[in-house]
Amino acid sequence: MSVGQARKDAYQAFSEPMSSPDLGRFPRSVIRADTCGIAIADVPRVQAAEMRMRRRQRAEEQAMEVPVKVVFPLVFCILPVLFIVLLTPAVISIAKAFS
Repeated sequence: MSVGQARKDAYQAFSEPMSSPDLGRFPRSVIRADTCGIAIADVPRVQAAEMRMRRRQRAEEQAMEVPVKVVFPLVFCILPVLFIVLLTPAVISIAKAFS
């Protein structure tokens, strides 16, 4: 914050270069708390809890996508090799039995 600049303007200038939307919400929340008369000490606590919740939700969403991404390599790469390794001795013994 620069000297002589209003607190609201300083927080808005602080939030502009933020690339992360979660970090950009913090100055806006401080501005809102300041205009509504809410204690500013509560804002970081609430923001941290919300950011933790959002990060956990994003991780859960990514974890839900993993089985879908793993199915195709499993079916087309690993299972055929497994069937070849397991069924080759059986096919050889059956071929010897019928010959």
